[in-house]
Amino acid sequence: MPVKNRFAELLPEITAWRRDFHEHPELQFDVHRTAGRVADLLRDFGCDEVVEGIGRTGVVGVIKGRTDSKGRVIGLRADMDALPIKEATGLPYASKTPGKMHACGHDGHTSMLLGAARYLAETRNFDGKAVVIFQPAEEGGGGGREMVAEGMMERFGIQEVYGMHNMPGIPVGQFAIRPGATMAAADQFDILVTGKGGHAAKPHEGIDATVISAHIILALQTIASRVVDPLKQVVVSVCMVKTESEAHNVISQTVLMRGTVRTMDPKVQDLVETRIKTIVEGTALAHGATAEVTYMRGYPVTVNAEDNTLYAAEVAQAVSGKVDTDAAPLMGAEDFSFMLNERPGAYIFLGNGDTAMLHHPAYNFDDNAIPFGSSWYAGMVEARMPAA
Repeated sequence: MPVKNRFAELLPEITAWRRDFHEHPELQFDVHRTAGRVADLLRDFGCDEVVEGIGRTGVVGVIKGRTDSKGRVIGLRADMDALPIKEATGLPYASKTPGKMHACGHDGHTSMLLGAARYLAETRNFDGKAVVIFQPAEEGGGGGREMVAEGMMERFGIQEVYGMHNMPGIPVGQFAIRPGATMAAADQFDILVTGKGGHAAKPHEGIDATVISAHIILALQTIASRVVDPLKQVVVSVCMVKTESEAHNVISQTVLMRGTVRTMDPKVQDLVETRIKTIVEGTALAHGATAEVTYMRGYPVTVNAEDNTLYAAEVAQAVSGKVDTDAAPLMGAEDFSFMLNERPGAYIFLGNGDTAMLHHPAYNFDDNAIPFGSSWYAGMVEARMPAA
């Protein structure tokens, strides 16, 4: 099961799809052009069923094998949305929409899965059903959660589900994966500190919410250094601080802070949420102020099932001969986690070479990775559902 010759033949066509998606990026659930193009292509390929509007703007295609004696159904997922970033690649096919770009390679993921869908619809060399899933709103919108909530797994009878993401820094054509927790849970918090405003020349007459906020920011860092087991992963970041006053000589009465928490263990996630509230409220109280914490759970931990990780790695090895099966976990988050919470499966990384990092304005998906990614997607179907 090396890189399939058919994908070498299809590479110019798949590349054209990818670059068209790249030129026309869309955000979160507003992926109507992209989803429409995906659905049209799936119909052109001869998929047995194409359903639009799942999870608001998601698309699902069903491809039946030559036989269905075992009744197995494998799901393959790609994401479609772009990012609110101004592109700085200078490419001839750069984004035509100012302030939006495919800076994470979802254009590549979508195109690789389309290539696999075309191949599977042509060959049907498997026993069962392949379900290709094109998801909106991975970048913060929770499109995976929405598709699952609409009963996608039950509706199409999906038993296992697999996903893939490109990764700069890994050579093109090489894969990386790990069993267990592979990407972090991502939560968000808002903190509103309320003191007593006043004149900067008379700080003793007020309660300085800005100074108190500084104490809180530093105290929150003790969660990683003094609260959580040092062998457990946790990141607490305060990323935005805003006072109600913009004047040079006014002590602000309120300060709003916003940040994120990254964890790899649900028990650590619970502990961090509790301690953030305790530290924030206690620090404010000690300085004569009040503070309110709004904590929002986001994407859960992305957990690869042991057996399915092995299956995914075996296919990757067959495709490229180069797969790291003990890749380091990442503190980034991924809403494929919602699908893995519903069905066993695995999430794998495919090398994008020496390019700018994901979410960078100069990032670009390497089209040379397409045959490897499409071969892996198709290979998962043929390996897990071999023809009778």
